[in-house]
Amino acid sequence: MNGLKTTMLLAAMTALFMGLGYAIGGSGGALIALVVAAGMNLFTFWNADKIVLKMHDAREVNAQNCPEFVGLVQDLARRGGMPMPKVYIIDSPHPNAFATGRNPENAAVAATTGLLAILNRDEIEGVMAHELAHVRNRDTLIMTMTATIAGAISMIANFGLFFGGSNEDRPNMLIALAAMIMAPFAAMIVQMAISRTREYGADRGGAELSGKPHALASALAKLANGAAHIPNPVVERNPAAAQLYIVPALSGRGDSWFSTHPDTANRIAALNAMAVEMQPDPRRRMGMAPSPAVPVSRRRASALDPNGRR
Repeated sequence: MNGLKTTMLLAAMTALFMGLGYAIGGSGGALIALVVAAGMNLFTFWNADKIVLKMHDAREVNAQNCPEFVGLVQDLARRGGMPMPKVYIIDSPHPNAFATGRNPENAAVAATTGLLAILNRDEIEGVMAHELAHVRNRDTLIMTMTATIAGAISMIANFGLFFGGSNEDRPNMLIALAAMIMAPFAAMIVQMAISRTREYGADRGGAELSGKPHALASALAKLANGAAHIPNPVVERNPAAAQLYIVPALSGRGDSWFSTHPDTANRIAALNAMAVEMQPDPRRRMGMAPSPAVPVSRRRASALDPNGRR
């Protein structure tokens, strides 16, 4: 379902991009927009990981200078049958993590020193499993494509506003002007919708890979709280980078059209439900009927789900 939704959103963004090109320059403008997008996608396909890592001043670590962290990632990659990604640490008190790279063979995962300071080993394992799930699902490539197209839409819209001239093949000037103003906002909304869709899939994949959904849920709660109170200079300089991280780098807006991530409480609830699914009923193992479901009103609240919504 997530794959279908992502495909539909990518198609919508591509149509928006082509429509903007047509609104500015007619059929010729649409063709130019397509060529520009292809060139930008090709460049980012090969260089996105280098750009993102340099943006964060990330330093690569190995089994010699960071054996525990690298060994943890190596064990997860082996467990998932994936190539070993490059591992990076970012010297920042802001607690977060991300994955980048065009495919599993050219992937990298990174975590901040702030994250490593506040999480225990099981929680770090859950976070890195989440990032490896992004790599396995090729979310890093999908998000690079959407960010590139969104950036191209904004660039062409700005170009059209300042340099758009008369063109017999172009639609009504008022329609073109409206398209130039609204297209970047529409592209941002679609980009964020794709980002939210991929996060749920990575949560599930990470929980399956680590086998510890509760640990990932606990990590999300800690990271969301820390990220909301500790600034992220990279996102302050470049807001488009917000979609990279496991939790929002800026104060969250819940599951709104303008949020880069799903609401953290909803993600935690989904992981808690997944933990129940993964835990076999001991009565079933003994050949007995499974225990009846406990009514919601009688369930006890947990530290991760104080409202008892599991």
